[in-house]
Amino acid sequence: MSTKEETPVADGDKPQTSSWKDSIYNPRTGEFIGRTAKSWALILLFYLVFYGFLAGMFTLTMWVMLQTLDDNIPTYRDRVASPGLVIRPRSLDIVFNRTDTKQYVQYVQHLENFLQQYNDTVQERNELCMVGEYYEQDDQEEKKVCQFKRSLLRQCSGLSDTTFGYTEGKPCVLVKMNRIIGLKPRGDPYINCTAKRESPLQMQYFPSEGRFDKMYFPYYGKNLHSTYVQPLVAVKLLLTKEDYNNELTVECKIEGSDLRNSDDRDKFLGRVTFRVKVVE
Repeated sequence: MSTKEETPVADGDKPQTSSWKDSIYNPRTGEFIGRTAKSWALILLFYLVFYGFLAGMFTLTMWVMLQTLDDNIPTYRDRVASPGLVIRPRSLDIVFNRTDTKQYVQYVQHLENFLQQYNDTVQERNELCMVGEYYEQDDQEEKKVCQFKRSLLRQCSGLSDTTFGYTEGKPCVLVKMNRIIGLKPRGDPYINCTAKRESPLQMQYFPSEGRFDKMYFPYYGKNLHSTYVQPLVAVKLLLTKEDYNNELTVECKIEGSDLRNSDDRDKFLGRVTFRVKVVE
């Protein structure tokens, strides 16, 4: 049997083998990671146009949405139709010894600082408004403010009694409504406070009958109404010696209007509850 002699393969005829380096850059084809320069350029151009289009659509959408907003008045204001009530001094637990100045000086100082913006000299720069009527200024670019002088709070103004009744054990508490843009309460809103106990607790209200006059409404927002101050009602708790050393729970509500004051989901909507304990 004849056998065929194997012919040796010349060096120039050896098949070329690829290495792992060619997967990154192939010098024979000029490909980088499997793509030519033209292919990479087309891909980069596609993504540049694609993401540029998305950015343009996002910018256009935001611009259209911003055109619906007002810098001064929120577009949607239906979530808070009635204001909440807050008190000053800023504490829902007022506890002090009337014979120890150090125990109530913090409350007195807080009230004094808060009422600085209500000083008569400051409020005299504001307008004398018509009592019992809304002060509407929709057509005016610069909104004016009605006067509310701290002297209206009389015995709770801190003018005749610089301790606001704390030294005699008959403390004053200031009640105010939170600001709501455009709010015009119907009726004749006033503050009514009661102690949660069997016998009633005697109180005094300033201004008289604890009323919020309509002339302080509506409020036009922080930008347009920058110097606006809320009307206040001062409540002087006429505690007796029998009331000392006992914790009293007092609830104040806004009555006489269409404003809500009995929402179980929000205990501060139209009302506020605080505790007072005077020790001697």
